[in-house]
Amino acid sequence: MSTSIIITVVLAAVAGIVVGIVLRKLIIEKNKAGYDEQGRKLINDALAEAERLKKEASIQIKEEAYQVKQVSENELSDRKKELIEEEKRFGQKLDQMESKIDLIDKRELEMLKKEQYFIDQDKKLAIRRKDLDAVIDQQRAQLEQISGISREEAKRLLSESIESEAKMEASKALIRIENETKIEADRRAKNIIALAISRYAGDYVAEKTVSVVPLPNDEMKGRIIGREGRNIRAIEAATGIDIIIDDTPEAVILSGFNPVRREVARQSLERLIVDGRIHPARIEEVVDKVTEELEVSMREEGEQATFDVGVHGINMELVKLLGRLKYRTSYGQNMLQHSLEVAYLAGIIASELGVNVKLAKRAGLLHDIGKAVDHEVEGTHAALGRDLAKKYGEAPEIVYAISAHHEDVPLVSLLDIIVRSADAISGARPGARKEMLESYVKRLEDLEQIATSFEGVDKAFAIQAGREIRIAVDSGDVSDTASVILSRDIAKKIEEDLTYPGQIRVTVIRETRAVEYAK
Repeated sequence: MSTSIIITVVLAAVAGIVVGIVLRKLIIEKNKAGYDEQGRKLINDALAEAERLKKEASIQIKEEAYQVKQVSENELSDRKKELIEEEKRFGQKLDQMESKIDLIDKRELEMLKKEQYFIDQDKKLAIRRKDLDAVIDQQRAQLEQISGISREEAKRLLSESIESEAKMEASKALIRIENETKIEADRRAKNIIALAISRYAGDYVAEKTVSVVPLPNDEMKGRIIGREGRNIRAIEAATGIDIIIDDTPEAVILSGFNPVRREVARQSLERLIVDGRIHPARIEEVVDKVTEELEVSMREEGEQATFDVGVHGINMELVKLLGRLKYRTSYGQNMLQHSLEVAYLAGIIASELGVNVKLAKRAGLLHDIGKAVDHEVEGTHAALGRDLAKKYGEAPEIVYAISAHHEDVPLVSLLDIIVRSADAISGARPGARKEMLESYVKRLEDLEQIATSFEGVDKAFAIQAGREIRIAVDSGDVSDTASVILSRDIAKKIEEDLTYPGQIRVTVIRETRAVEYAK
């Protein structure tokens, strides 16, 4: 029983006593005379009950105190045991630490002995090194005296020998790697290009910056000129094209760099000749009508081009500019036909390489769109095409491919490479473009001049219309491995100094001849 219970019991006993006293007084007051005996009895019973409860509480308190004492003694005994065990363990650890300290002291003593031994050995080695250096210097002096060359010269000769050997090994490795790479690259590239070319072969018609209009007779020339030249001036003012009337029988020549204006002038002049009414008012009327019809025709040509390629959703302004390319030429190559050809080739190459075919065709079709306005706006056609494509909502990869199809910006994606390759194939295939004789001859001369500027080159010959250059070298000055490096250096020089369509093959020929005379 806890202390709180004991207190409760005592309080109950006291309360009982108080109650008895109160009852006693009440009884005495009420029945003072008749109940004295009964009151005394109740008081005695209450006192006896209180005494009993007091004894029970005292006994319970003693029992609980004894139990608490027993529990405390047990806990104290257990704690003493734990302390004895801890003391034992601590004593064991202390013994272990003392043994480890003794071991460390022994090792430290051994290390000091070894350190002293190594110091002695270093002193002995230093003495022997001095002796060896003296012997080496003596031997080197004897070698220099015997060989007749100094130490520095021997080093130079050895360095040159090692460098030459390293170059030889590097050249051999370069030849092997290049051969392996070229075989694989040529095989795959030839397959893709051959497939692209075989699947597309476009017709080609050379165009110039002049147009010839046939006349029914030479009298028509006078009517075209008009009184005091008013008719020819009206035509030139309305079209912006120069009309050349010379001794060519039954023909006049229209000259101008803007192909659309030249086409307007050609059609207008043909209609005026058929109509017969040639005067300034009629000229302006016919030119305006032909211009409107040509705008419609160019839009239809652009729509037909997008339909042929299978590209949809192009802004109508870009479609009109595509149609203008029908009357634009570059190196004699029609730009609309060239754009269609590049689109077909780009699609074929993209399908072989696993790239989005529609995206490649779209970029190929629009790659030269800047040439439709380069007569009117300043800037390169690649930059103009980029700005136009961006303005009319083309995708960013299309815009970048247009700006990267020439070397204006670096290539960053496979789509850029495909468009540039397709453009090169279309422009470089035989018969695609025409060059002026002077520029053609100049390019051949530059090729040969670059090749002969390298040391060891005897002769250089540009062949195959400038697509290959063959170089003869002196076999005594240029080795087999050096000829490989020479061909690479010449090719890099050509890439840096010249601009040309397609690629140029550099072939280095090294020949050794043995000549003897029979007498």
